[in-house]
Amino acid sequence: MHIDRTVFRDDHEMLRTTARRFFERECVPHQAEWDKAGRVDRETWLKAGKQGLLCVSIPSEYGGGGGDFGHVVVVNEEMTRAGVSGPGFAVHSDIVAPYIARIGSEEQKRRWLPGICAGEQILAIAMTEPGTGSDLKAVRTTARRDGDHYVINGSKTFITNGLNADLVIVVCTTDPTAGAKGVSLIVVETTREGFRRGRKLDKIGMHAQDTAELFFDDVRVPVENRLGEEGKGFAYLMAELPQERLNIAVGAAARLETCLEHTLNYVKDRRAFNQTVWDFQNTKFKLADIKAQAIAVRLMVDHYLDVHMRRRLTLEESAIAKLFSTETLGKALDDMVQLHGGYGYMLEYPVARAFVDARVTRIYGGASEVMRDLISRKL
Repeated sequence: MHIDRTVFRDDHEMLRTTARRFFERECVPHQAEWDKAGRVDRETWLKAGKQGLLCVSIPSEYGGGGGDFGHVVVVNEEMTRAGVSGPGFAVHSDIVAPYIARIGSEEQKRRWLPGICAGEQILAIAMTEPGTGSDLKAVRTTARRDGDHYVINGSKTFITNGLNADLVIVVCTTDPTAGAKGVSLIVVETTREGFRRGRKLDKIGMHAQDTAELFFDDVRVPVENRLGEEGKGFAYLMAELPQERLNIAVGAAARLETCLEHTLNYVKDRRAFNQTVWDFQNTKFKLADIKAQAIAVRLMVDHYLDVHMRRRLTLEESAIAKLFSTETLGKALDDMVQLHGGYGYMLEYPVARAFVDARVTRIYGGASEVMRDLISRKL
């Protein structure tokens, strides 16, 4: 399926070549062992850092790639197309590091970002709590001021990179009476006393991506670890959500195209009742629908990508991109699994892995129901 993607420049495509080689050579051969271990080895993170594939949008003066969101998209598309799941590069590079780069002090940037960009320090962000889900205003993890320190107490769950993380941005309340205006962001080093990791969570998909519970028991953190102003954390989070949701849509578009290609190859080779599965009219009609859907998703995502690269993407537009792309992907993957028959249920086939890995895209970054609520406010 060819679409002229005018949103990318030559420098984007040069990075694409590097990313494709890296994921094929350094990640695909290790996928099975990562799945069994439930996490990605740190050596792969260091290799990605050396190849310039971490933090590609972070300014070069801090060790990053100095690129734009187009470079971010290229790396994430190539990881998706290679069928690699596990390395939490996107959370590290595209969600957490930008908070430090955009609202951190100069001292914080120079202290943390070089190691982050090199893959020497792995990042996580601790938002979700057992009882809060998508409602970030309702966080119960507290950070009480005690002289030149904050004392943090609480627990977090569903934390990507939770087992590997060296630095965690903790979403906590510094003023429990102020609601959204009492939320702050504080960076916690995982070596601090009182911090502990809980169990590795057993997910239905993304088996190689370490997802864990985190606990904070009287963790003392210096005030200089706070990102930005006290009480502005909720506003900082809301400002970054459009890009996070667009990034999820980008991955959904790439996954849909890749799985369509795999499915076409399978049905044209697989024989049943003295003909190929492709020869059945039902197969052709199903895949014709999916191709139309894939093109619609691609054109929409690239349009919003162009809008975002001009810094004009709205919360509503990002919600539309995420909702449509992930819901379309989910239904299409179900049809493509069916066309594989019994083999569609075997994890050795890319479509089966995609089926279980992609299910979470309709939940994280804001569930589809939250996206519908955001969109409906503008109707």
